Amino acid sequence: MDTIAAISTPMGEGAIAIIRLSGPDAVQIADRMYKGSKEKKLVSVDSHTIHYGHIVDSSTDQVIEEVMVSVLRAPKTFTREDVIEINCHGGIVTVNKVLQLALREGARLAEPGEFTKRAFLNGRIDLSQAEAVMDLIRAKTDRAMNVAITQMEGRLSGLIRRLRGEILETLAHVEVNIDYPEYDDVEEMTHRVLVEKATSVKKEIESLLATSQQGKILREGLSTVIIGRPNVGKSSLLNSLVQETKAIVTDIPGTTRDVIEEYVNVRGVPLRLVDTAGIRETEDIVERIGVERSRQVLKEADLILLVLNYSEELSEEDIKLFEAVSGMDIIVIVNKTDLEPKLDIEKVKQLAKDRPVVTTSLLQEKGIDELEIAIQSLFFTGSIESGDLTYVSNTRHIALLQAAKQSIEDALEGIGMDVPIDIVQIDLTRCWEQLGEIIGDAVHESLIDQLFSQFCLGK
Repeated sequence: MDTIAAISTPMGEGAIAIIRLSGPDAVQIADRMYKGSKEKKLVSVDSHTIHYGHIVDSSTDQVIEEVMVSVLRAPKTFTREDVIEINCHGGIVTVNKVLQLALREGARLAEPGEFTKRAFLNGRIDLSQAEAVMDLIRAKTDRAMNVAITQMEGRLSGLIRRLRGEILETLAHVEVNIDYPEYDDVEEMTHRVLVEKATSVKKEIESLLATSQQGKILREGLSTVIIGRPNVGKSSLLNSLVQETKAIVTDIPGTTRDVIEEYVNVRGVPLRLVDTAGIRETEDIVERIGVERSRQVLKEADLILLVLNYSEELSEEDIKLFEAVSGMDIIVIVNKTDLEPKLDIEKVKQLAKDRPVVTTSLLQEKGIDELEIAIQSLFFTGSIESGDLTYVSNTRHIALLQAAKQSIEDALEGIGMDVPIDIVQIDLTRCWEQLGEIIGDAVHESLIDQLFSQFCLGK
């Protein structure tokens, strides 16, 4: 395997930037670039030590950068290869010069996620732990961070491996009974035992899937769309939740012409908050395009915040909005309670059909706490706080667990219909393979390439 190099810190000005090398020639390449204060050679220093010196272009004898170089020898490194980390000043020009010199000395520019990919290929982490690395980087709340750390530590992997072990043990018994039916002393794998084993595995898979909604929300954020007629306070609500001015707020209907997106942390719940153009019939071409985009994002939303005006009577447009979000998770927000009341609250509660109704005066900053509690209660009932749960947050993992559950159910259905055991074995084997895809024990190379291509360069 060759030696790769990349900048592992964000581009731009900063206190420190790090260029990372990994591979069999990492130390030798760095040694050709490095000049220490005591003429010390990096190839002769101890592992897991850091050294002060300069990066020098040997072709011109020009000093490029003052650095601290960390030497980390295999196998006790992230990639299980020799790793060099060059700590530079965080300037764009000098960092690029150090990287270019490393490439000239024999390293290859790393592909996105290639360091983590090598950690996976070299057996240091499995595929679910590798994916958790990116989840940790992208975490937007403390809860999302904790879920990613738990997965990185291998809690999900350990559970999946145990389930696969139970299935494998069952399959071994099946094989024995198929291959050696004449041996009376071999434990007979009866349909009853198969049912017990398959039911046990199914319950564990269902327990994991039960956490998937909350886990996926923590990982990807809750797609939350703010809808309502023009000038009911949608943009004010966005600004209140974000706690800064992101949307223009005026008394003129139709001010918001397009979809505005912003991430916000509401009591540990990450919201991908979308402020839409007021949904109404309009002759304004630009506003009409915004209204159509609003209708489109509405279809993709996990949560709807439907805003009504307390100082206006319920209109036909309001009723149509209730009809448009029928069957979806919604919270009704009655805004402008500081004005003279004209809205029939009882009629609103009937249209909401037992879904939360929150009153606010965004102008006076009233009702935001109640809204945040309603959002938290709607999706997280308290179990998310438990530290001993294993959360499934990755869409790929959820799909594979659902497929594995279906395979187990097929096996149980076959057992109930007295299907021959060797046929039932096919469904059990399929379940074992699908669980293996989660941790990378049974996965195509093209999928591995696709997953790691989503990583940032240098990770």
